[in-house]
Amino acid sequence: MAHYLVFLGSTRTSSPPSPARLGERVAKACKRLLSSLPHTTAEVIDPLNLNLSDPFKPHFAYSKADAPEDLAALAHKIANADGYVMVSPEYNHAMSPALSHLLNHFGASLFAFKPSAIVTYSMGQWGGARAAVSMRTFLSELGCLPVSAMIHIPKAQEALNEDGHFAQDQERWEGYFGRTLGQLMWWSEAAASYKHEVDPARVSPAFKTEPSQRNAPNSTYNA
Repeated sequence: MAHYLVFLGSTRTSSPPSPARLGERVAKACKRLLSSLPHTTAEVIDPLNLNLSDPFKPHFAYSKADAPEDLAALAHKIANADGYVMVSPEYNHAMSPALSHLLNHFGASLFAFKPSAIVTYSMGQWGGARAAVSMRTFLSELGCLPVSAMIHIPKAQEALNEDGHFAQDQERWEGYFGRTLGQLMWWSEAAASYKHEVDPARVSPAFKTEPSQRNAPNSTYNA
């Protein structure tokens, strides 16, 4: 059974001028469609349900005994998930601050060697497509390489109902989502299967004490 986390990249409680929270519709659609795939479950990670109001301190900066409960529980979920769906609106042509803030609480080792899918949305005509460009770089550095197909939802307030179902052209929308989610499932299953043959931590070990362990060796040149 494969399990996926759908990260909702918004802390708004509404999306003016609509009283509804637009990103929640998109996340619900992703969860519903993923859960409809064979042997698959999905869960939405909503930052509004997490206590992230304290001064920023990432999960890996705490000792195991002192990590806040919310961070510790989410770290466990991230480590045990098979793949991720990153849902974001567009802010200044980039991913949402809410999503980057949430993800930056966790080290790349939790996400490593698993795939991700990029889903963006907007109330306008572009569907957040420009945000997706920067998300590719961010997610690659995080370790969960994004699959090639992406989902962009223009005028999401018209495309989706509050329960995450499509308001029109359901078959076309589900086919559009399905291409990306199908890639995510294929790569996650391939990664999970290969991990049984080759331990990724042995092929590409994580640093043990400090990030400088990943640096190239210093070189000394004689004049």
